[in-house]
Amino acid sequence: MQGPLRNEQAAFRFLLVTFGAFALIVVAASIDTTLGFITWIVLSAAAVWYYLRRRGARPAQERVERVGRSGERRVLVVANEAIGTEEVFSAISTRALSEKTRFLVVSPALTTPVAASASDREFARAAARERLDEMLARLASVGIEAAGEVGDSDPLVAVEDAVRTFHPDEIVVATPPPERSRWHEAGVVQSVSARFDVPVSHVVVASESAERDPPADEHYFPATPDT
Repeated sequence: MQGPLRNEQAAFRFLLVTFGAFALIVVAASIDTTLGFITWIVLSAAAVWYYLRRRGARPAQERVERVGRSGERRVLVVANEAIGTEEVFSAISTRALSEKTRFLVVSPALTTPVAASASDREFARAAARERLDEMLARLASVGIEAAGEVGDSDPLVAVEDAVRTFHPDEIVVATPPPERSRWHEAGVVQSVSARFDVPVSHVVVASESAERDPPADEHYFPATPDT
């Protein structure tokens, strides 16, 4: 399930509001105990109302314009270190056999929270490019043509960037099993489904080669509300 604090900015705002409310209650209580109690009741009720209102809100899905040729289907595939697994290869191969399909494979450049230098970011992009090239070469060896690009380290940003340029008819997101996937914990698949009006498929990779998502995902919370 997706956490309520979706990013660092949301966490910071939450702390500011919490400290502000606490200070207000303390000031009110110092004037009069009953006033402090009433202030606490009012602020608690306001917090519950705001939470229920936000929880019930559902943003409209973004319409993805269809730009493919007649009879052509476009599939966007997004995977991190699971990109070279049999499950991802099979998902692409199956779709390639069923109908005329164009593929765009996106491999996010996975970085860690402490990887702030340009050299660290370049290393992450180089590693993602290597994984991507290996998969594209394997697909080409069986006659499947696919384009590929290295995406942003934030998987939702990577998807959004690709959707704007590729206009997919389907989005495929590959992750390790839930117990080993930070993307699953962050609700990435659900967020993508809520954001775009195209089918979203989740490929769960059980292969031993699909290691646990690296620490880059540990601090990530999607900006799009979960469904």
